[in-house]
Amino acid sequence: MITKCLPSLGLAIGGLLTALSLNACKERSTIATSSIQPTETMIDSASPASGQVETAIVAAGCFWGVEEIFRKIPGVVRTTVGYTGGTTPDPTYEEVCTGRTGHAEAIEVVYDPAKTDYATILDFFFRLHDPTTLNRQHNDIGTQYRSAIFYTSEAQKEIAERVKRERAGDFKKPIVTEISPASVFYSAEAYHQDYLVKNPGGYNCHVLRD
Repeated sequence: MITKCLPSLGLAIGGLLTALSLNACKERSTIATSSIQPTETMIDSASPASGQVETAIVAAGCFWGVEEIFRKIPGVVRTTVGYTGGTTPDPTYEEVCTGRTGHAEAIEVVYDPAKTDYATILDFFFRLHDPTTLNRQHNDIGTQYRSAIFYTSEAQKEIAERVKRERAGDFKKPIVTEISPASVFYSAEAYHQDYLVKNPGGYNCHVLRD
């Protein structure tokens, strides 16, 4: 079982990784991901009837748990976890874990606009994490765990700002979610993709609120 970040004294993964000094190290958790009502259907296997899809890119802490929730949303066609918003080209997971690349652990959500829309995707985004904690989700601390929406168009930017304002009343503290233009999205290593499908009971600190 691979945990999220390596301890500061160094832990070899499969004997391939050298000792790393990392912040925000994560421990294994048994917090379960909440099911999404009214359906338990996973990512739509059929192609959108219109042949058209749209993409949302968000960051909300550890991308394992974020993906596990998003892949269950009706209308979602594909999810990919990765890194974006930083300056280091083609970063590795270990580099992102140091917090020095500027990247956030993020997720690219491809969805069928005939079945859902961008505002709905963002409603789920604000429900699945705490957008009031700066550079932190639960025990995961660092800029790589920041709350962020990376818009790909002016229309997405306007919707993101509106949904953020509308959600403000749901929290006792101010929302600190960053809204920034999308930059290069780097897909994470293969073992991170659908991590909680491959490793049921693995680390997860995300629960979908009502």
